[in-house]
Amino acid sequence: MAVAGVTVLCAGCGVADGPTLDPKGPIALTERGLLFKATAIMMIVIVPVFIMAAWFTVRYRGTNLKARYTPNFDFYWPAEIIVWSIPAAIVVWLAFHLWEYTYKLDPYTEIDPSVKPLQVQAIAQDWKWLFVYPEQDIAVVNELAMPVGTPVSLTITSDTVMNSLVIPKLGGQIYAMAGMQTRLNLLADEKGTFWGRNVQYSGTGFADQQFQTHAQSKEDFDAWVEKAKQEGKSLDAATYDALAKPSEKVPVTYYSGVEPGLFDKIIAKWSHGDMDRMPHHSEAETTE
Repeated sequence: MAVAGVTVLCAGCGVADGPTLDPKGPIALTERGLLFKATAIMMIVIVPVFIMAAWFTVRYRGTNLKARYTPNFDFYWPAEIIVWSIPAAIVVWLAFHLWEYTYKLDPYTEIDPSVKPLQVQAIAQDWKWLFVYPEQDIAVVNELAMPVGTPVSLTITSDTVMNSLVIPKLGGQIYAMAGMQTRLNLLADEKGTFWGRNVQYSGTGFADQQFQTHAQSKEDFDAWVEKAKQEGKSLDAATYDALAKPSEKVPVTYYSGVEPGLFDKIIAKWSHGDMDRMPHHSEAETTE
């Protein structure tokens, strides 16, 4: 009955369709490869442990009078070598792969230096994401778009407490910190809409700080940019200050005509020691 109950509970879980296991870009694909390698390496010790646990349970059960009884046994060199050498070898093997992939997955490294990337500035706010396209002179709240096959260079900061941006099917996650700039290079190699969010708890509206990423054809992306330009209002300093105030479940909003140097001004605001303006969430928000 217990097994049947677990089966029913897990019936709706599609592990193969999970974002980490179903990558849509080269970065996420490489991350999945590292996950598979690390799991396979750790199986070297996990599988024998489960096998021996079952074997010991059967062999040394109370009713088995044929099992050898050695109550004074306390040391055996071969067992000591196996117990310590195999885990040590696994740690070294994992470290080798992690060293390699640390450089291979450096988020600051361009995916294809021969192709000009699409520049996007991601700004974390309470509790929403603002994506600025400086070359297109548009900005969008809680929606990210990119052409399929074109590298995207994200520069990331926060205009509030620490956040963390991740788009599991494309790559991540990278922290967004006030007064600092981090980077993330991504590429979508097929069309689709991919879920992204903040994964660093940041207060009351954290659960709804999510967005959709649209990987489109070049023509559809150009049409999306034109839509933003036509529907959006200007994002000047006053409009930005109003937008930056804490708000939850903010719908997708377009802006056309962005305050010059807005991203750099946000970083400078916090990097010049102006921490009195940092929002302080209530104790209930930070402990709930």
